[in-house]
Amino acid sequence: MKYCIVNGDDFGASQGINCGIVEAHCKGVLTSTSLMVNMPASEEAAILSRKLPELSVGLHINITTEDGELALDLTTSDRCRAELNRQLERFQELTGRLPTHLDSHHNIHRSPQLLPHFLNLAQQYRLPLREHSPVRYFPSFYGQWDGETHLEQISVENLVQMLETEVQEGFTELSCHPGYVDPEFSSTYAIERETELQTLCSPIIRSKLTELQIQLIGFRELANFLANLSA
Repeated sequence: MKYCIVNGDDFGASQGINCGIVEAHCKGVLTSTSLMVNMPASEEAAILSRKLPELSVGLHINITTEDGELALDLTTSDRCRAELNRQLERFQELTGRLPTHLDSHHNIHRSPQLLPHFLNLAQQYRLPLREHSPVRYFPSFYGQWDGETHLEQISVENLVQMLETEVQEGFTELSCHPGYVDPEFSSTYAIERETELQTLCSPIIRSKLTELQIQLIGFRELANFLANLSA
């Protein structure tokens, strides 16, 4: 079987992004999202998630600026551990539960300095960490590189092609960033979010998933699927 988790990053970054992620879940194929707990709209995001029981909500550790630079002094191991634990605790305060998965803004967990702390946190709470679980991470549904916008990369036609060629047997996380442009949130990735949202909500995408026999799941269901496969 082919299983696909469609995960929207940046939940909580702004009201516009929150709105887009909720719409992509309710009207499109998004099954999962990752919450930034230290952003202005994080409380709103947590409230919205309580009304969406089928939406998996993970923790999007945020320790970088929108330019990808470290925003905190994490020069010691103690500081790294403390910040990751602080954000996990804040997630629990906001949502009343543990996250369904763990990842990071700008994939900062790939840093050799930080990765051991992410792995320890994931192991301690038995959370799937992006790129370190049975789920294959597929990041190419993204409409910008080298500072230029490429809306063709996140078009319906291109996503159809990706589903045909890139979703393999087993579990795949299709990373996405749907949302609405919000003047209160400064980001170079703006109009691309709205294009992603339109694509994810296209009935053509859901029809193609059915045709290809790709089953949509969230991170919350992952453990049960893995257990059934190994039984």
